[in-house]
Amino acid sequence: MLIDDVKIRVTAGTGGKGAVAFNKNLMSLGPVGGSGGKGGSVYVEGISDLGALNKFRFKKEFKTANGQDGRPQFCDGKDASDLVLTIPVGTVVYNLETGENIEITKIGQQAVIARGGAGGKGNFHFRSSTNTTPKEFEYGEPGESLEIRFELKLIADVGFVGLPNVGKSSLLNELTNAKSKVANYPFTTLEPNLGAYYGLILADLPGLIEGASAGKGLGIKFLRHIERTKILFHFVAADSADPVADYKTVRGELGAYNKMLLEKPEYVFLSKKDAVSEVAIDEASEKLKELNKNITQISIFDWDSIELVRKILNDLILEKTEQKS
Repeated sequence: MLIDDVKIRVTAGTGGKGAVAFNKNLMSLGPVGGSGGKGGSVYVEGISDLGALNKFRFKKEFKTANGQDGRPQFCDGKDASDLVLTIPVGTVVYNLETGENIEITKIGQQAVIARGGAGGKGNFHFRSSTNTTPKEFEYGEPGESLEIRFELKLIADVGFVGLPNVGKSSLLNELTNAKSKVANYPFTTLEPNLGAYYGLILADLPGLIEGASAGKGLGIKFLRHIERTKILFHFVAADSADPVADYKTVRGELGAYNKMLLEKPEYVFLSKKDAVSEVAIDEASEKLKELNKNITQISIFDWDSIELVRKILNDLILEKTEQKS
């Protein structure tokens, strides 16, 4: 089960308090109280593991240690160790106390989400010409305690979209080493599946239905994953009673959720062409071309059509490579 939206509470450590102490060595009198150590902070770090949020499913509270108290003879307390929570690349970290958010978009990227409290000063820092035996000291500052929400939005080069049971998972399995579940019934894909095609990340997203943007079916839970994909592969089943209506349904849900999704580059794949006659699929292609010129007829049982998909992907790889150079 993929956890892609979870709330936790994080509490950073309190700083240690300063010490009150005096030097008892002959001819070396004076305050020698050390300062307290800093409390541990809480960080997040991006990693490639898509299931990294699963560890927050049951454990909801995370706390770092407090800084050590200051000691005599100018010995400052030790700083507490920081806590690093690993989360998948593509996660948005929401601070529910302040409304601020941080996006983790790179592997190894770190960000502090709760700062540890500073240590208090020992009495050595309060000495003066008029106060040679100060007994003042400071308590450590409390660490931040916040409610945090993690929301995973996949970062992929290509997102597979369409109604349920249109062949998205089958093609992903054919193109990559992904082992997505495939069966002849709706909602086979219940969570995003990723595959790598020579440097391109392909994301097979659960099928949409009419009303998905309002929470029907698998709802908006997976619509947000489409936001981060750069290119859409839109699958329409050739054996559908009305392929054009199917295409419009999915486009309508994408636009209802976020109109920016309609501006992404889109390739339309008329899938399962082996299930209908050539006349029927050609008619469907002509109708769909009135809405989108990038129509490709495919079947996972037809090697030539799979090669057409590979050519599109290879061209995308070339474009990606040129953009980096």
